[in-house]
Amino acid sequence: MNIDDIRTVCVVGAGNMGHQISLHLALYGYRTLCTDISEAALEKAGVFARSYLKGRVEKGKLTEDKAAEALGNLRFTSDLQEAVGSADYVIEAAVEKINVKRELFAELDRFAPEHAILATNSSFIVSSRIADFTNRPDKVVNLHFFNPALVMKLVEVVQGPHVSDETCALSIELCRKIDKVPVHIRKEVDGFLLNRILWAIKREAQWLYDMGVASFEDIDKACVYGLGHPMGPFRLEDLTGIDLNYILAMEKFKKTGNQADLPSPSLVERYVKGEYGEKTGKGWYEYKK
Repeated sequence: MNIDDIRTVCVVGAGNMGHQISLHLALYGYRTLCTDISEAALEKAGVFARSYLKGRVEKGKLTEDKAAEALGNLRFTSDLQEAVGSADYVIEAAVEKINVKRELFAELDRFAPEHAILATNSSFIVSSRIADFTNRPDKVVNLHFFNPALVMKLVEVVQGPHVSDETCALSIELCRKIDKVPVHIRKEVDGFLLNRILWAIKREAQWLYDMGVASFEDIDKACVYGLGHPMGPFRLEDLTGIDLNYILAMEKFKKTGNQADLPSPSLVERYVKGEYGEKTGKGWYEYKK
């Protein structure tokens, strides 16, 4: 298979990452099927796509023809077998739980054509922990987009020991075709590249807050106005989701058994209260609907 053979892409998961990845692919001419077990999530994703495209047209960033073409390329369905059945490339963007992903990839392997590449958008779980649940481990790869996927250029392509050179090369080329900047990670490591760097910053920021050294607002200001970051670590947690950050920390702890990997008490407090960040209207900061 070469890059021109990839015409249809299936995105599994219509959440914050999945629906944005789907829309981005559709904007670049790919027939895109977005699937989810939740009809409500699919409906919300469709509303977002129409609203986003309308806004881009109104701002002069997109022509009406291009917007109509993107909508024509995009389809939402709750039927996983139908969505995956004609896909040349599959991108999974489901919840960050290893057992869920393993069961899902076993299904994807059954439903997808033999030539299809099965990618996971996981920011933490390496594909070698999933690949053995399929009959095509050489075609199972991490393709990690960043939030918001419609804006952020970076995509991490992680080549585990089981991933073929062809799968890796096609994944990198697909990123370039949709105007992303791929980085090739040659070894599987927890957190890949950027998240490992972010973890170090977040861990120190969390310690400074928990020890009462500074408020989370001032820590964020220091990172923005001193380091030139677009947002501080606490604001970033609100954007990516405190629930996701909690789940990732717990998954890491289960793997390592190291208590230093447990989520901080202040993060746990917000998670238990259901204060997940922007999507719930409150996290570290408060947000108007």
